[in-house]
Amino acid sequence: MSNTDEQTQSRFRALDRDSSIAVVGGSLTGPALSLLLQQAGFANVSVYEATPSTASQAGGVIGLDHVALGVLDSIGIDQNEVIPFPSERVVSVKIADRRETGRVHTLYPGRNTTWTLLHRSLTQRLPEGTFHTGKRLTGLGSDELDRAVLTFADGDRVDADLVAFADGRRSFGRTFLDPDRSLQYAGYVAHRGQLHDCPVDLRDFVRFEPLGTQFNVFPIVLPEGRIGLDWTFYQDVSAATFREYFGGSPTTRTFVLPHQISDAARRAVDEAARRLLPEPAAELIHRTTMRTAAPIVDIAPPERMVSALGDSAAVMIGDALAPVRPHTARGANNGIDQAAGLAAVLAQHRKHGADLGTALAGWQARYLPQVADTLRLGTRLASTIGLGQ
Repeated sequence: MSNTDEQTQSRFRALDRDSSIAVVGGSLTGPALSLLLQQAGFANVSVYEATPSTASQAGGVIGLDHVALGVLDSIGIDQNEVIPFPSERVVSVKIADRRETGRVHTLYPGRNTTWTLLHRSLTQRLPEGTFHTGKRLTGLGSDELDRAVLTFADGDRVDADLVAFADGRRSFGRTFLDPDRSLQYAGYVAHRGQLHDCPVDLRDFVRFEPLGTQFNVFPIVLPEGRIGLDWTFYQDVSAATFREYFGGSPTTRTFVLPHQISDAARRAVDEAARRLLPEPAAELIHRTTMRTAAPIVDIAPPERMVSALGDSAAVMIGDALAPVRPHTARGANNGIDQAAGLAAVLAQHRKHGADLGTALAGWQARYLPQVADTLRLGTRLASTIGLGQ
């Protein structure tokens, strides 16, 4: 163990059943962590989400591997609740000159869900009064007792014995605790859309693969219960063009809402689809009115997941630690895996007296290499597709 680890180990205050744990970020990883911590015997866990509403902004498809699905099982979320289409098959359609040249069928070691279904299942299980929306974090520090203090835009202050940052790609926690790691634009955008109808024969994850892009489609269940379709279309976009299309920098406007999609961006996507995709696939894009977009970003591999706020431990997980490219299908999986591991070591600390600093150092040593591997994998997969050159 390094000297830094020894210093970290010696300063963290012990946690008991009633210790205050603040989870910053209410998308998927934050609520999952909260439920796991409560299951581990911590009674005073609160989740703070910056946005004023918990409603889905996109509701896109998310791949969950069997390990993550097992974690959800452990907190009472049955697969039937979040997996309406249990196909494991991935159909890769090879495209040249807008025509199909062949298909390859593989199996994904998991299942596909949507942000909307999974978020609803997680948050409806949180105890009343523990999920707080509209809580934008503006400051971090410590009080006279060396406990962590969180300050929010509405003026509220919260003391915590442990803080877990699960607040996404533009994480306030990462900016504060690890300011030398900034987001870097990877040179391409994931355009997303949803239709309120779906081809009757679509029940698998289908991936169209013309040179230089990728177009993914999968059926989803819409809030009203109808079967719809979710698509993602990747397109190279320079940083200057991104600002022109979406009115912001790709490293600050990391999610483009429907009202921020310009007419020029819509036309560019439609034209690219007609140039690269078979006509039926291009038509799906053309008739989609509700669209969003997300620039693909990279970040340097993290060197730590654990920091100190006074005598309180502060940890980063999921996209707050390191956003990964979507081709890896590891974003939600990494966050859930790390949350489960964190809850396990904190339970060992609480129940069996394990040294908190040592337990957290072991958790960090287990997951940091996995994050670095995923970051490298994302760049390799994009290069194979021909994106972001």
